Amino acid sequence: MVKLVKDVKDANFVTHAGKFHADEVFGTILLEKIFKNVKLIRLPEVDNIDLQDKIVYDIGGGEFDHHQLGGNGQRESGIKYAAFGLLWKKYGKEYFNNINVTNIEDCFRLFDKNFVQFIDAGDNGQIKYENIDIKLVTLSDIIEGFNPNWNEEIDTDEKFIEALSLAKVIFDNKIESTISKCSAKKFVEDAIEKSENGIMILEKYMPYQEFILESKNKKANDILYVIFKSNRKGYTVRAVAKELGSFECRKKFPKEWAGLRNEDLQKVTGVKTATFCHNACFICVADKFEDAIKLANFAVESGD
Repeated sequence: MVKLVKDVKDANFVTHAGKFHADEVFGTILLEKIFKNVKLIRLPEVDNIDLQDKIVYDIGGGEFDHHQLGGNGQRESGIKYAAFGLLWKKYGKEYFNNINVTNIEDCFRLFDKNFVQFIDAGDNGQIKYENIDIKLVTLSDIIEGFNPNWNEEIDTDEKFIEALSLAKVIFDNKIESTISKCSAKKFVEDAIEKSENGIMILEKYMPYQEFILESKNKKANDILYVIFKSNRKGYTVRAVAKELGSFECRKKFPKEWAGLRNEDLQKVTGVKTATFCHNACFICVADKFEDAIKLANFAVESGD
């Protein structure tokens, strides 16, 4: 558990006082996972204070701070380290080992790539908001929203504890989804190897996009469409995106299919159980597996 203390002699962890941010909040959650008993003091400064045998983060210019001149390193992606990332770099693999994860390297890398880096980027001002007339609310904004309002007289330590309670739920959920995602990798790699004519088949939906884009198997570069059993009805045929999270595809479905359903789509394609094509031409659905295969093959052979 995390207990906030007011006397530095009682603390085994130290971070900064005042307004808190997502990087030290999530960093605190990680430290609780590793050390269990966290007695934390939030100080306005740490100069001339005896911090021997204490872990200090997001303040003081040490191993787990990034406010010193020049920062404290950056990843190959260009995302600079903030407190959360520095703590994750140090303790992330240990955490996965403690909870008996077998594919530690994959889980460590994906959790950093898909979660920690976003928190770090927000804290370092590396998230760009261009040509947007609305306020985009990020996870970091939500965590920072727990800080006292300007016209409230509330101890920030109390609000820090409230923020921790939400952050812990988010952290745990993201860890679970990362472990689950990594467990799909071997099945996706097998499906990549078995893929033919630009079509990959999965027995059921599982996270696959990232593994296709990162696979070292040369066949992955040729996959245009993935087929899997839909959790609604029938079978989904989905175009592979050019980049993770993008709606730009390696090859979209023919534009004359866009937005068509049931009889209209069946008439255009000649596929008897075709039921839907997204108006952006990246998803098609058919009731029967063999018809999903037909849709994918038609799309591969189309001139679009």
